[in-house]
Amino acid sequence: MGLKIRSEKDFGSGLLYLLLGGAGLAIAWDYGLGTAGRMGPGYFPTLISALLLLFGVATLVRSILAEGPAIDAVNWKGLALVTLSVCLFGALLLGAGLPAALTVLILVSAMASEKFAISPKAIAAMIGLVLFCSLVFVKGLGVPMPLLGSWFSGIIAS
Repeated sequence: MGLKIRSEKDFGSGLLYLLLGGAGLAIAWDYGLGTAGRMGPGYFPTLISALLLLFGVATLVRSILAEGPAIDAVNWKGLALVTLSVCLFGALLLGAGLPAALTVLILVSAMASEKFAISPKAIAAMIGLVLFCSLVFVKGLGVPMPLLGSWFSGIIAS
């Protein structure tokens, strides 16, 4: 008697986690790990990839043990909008700066949801998230991302 997949959705998710975790480990394989106190360039990618592999195995086991839903149709609009939002973020970051790029990322990716609506509460949450991310990454962690991009250098300097 063979194993029966009882949840197609969990099985597919588990395979995706395993694929991404394996790819991450393969990419980070030659990077130096360092130590927990002095992390090398491969420490974080290896840690995240190992966690993805762990979640993949757990999800595959769950797909065999627990009943679950079948795989739904692919939401192509959502997939396209989320992909577009990440591409726009990359394209806007240096020219417009982190807060503007994050705002575009959040708005375009939010449009992927069927429940998307602009409300005062959503705008306040977006502003809070943009401020938080800008402070944490640029000021707190010292990640070299511009708060104001090169497109604004002539305006601000005058």
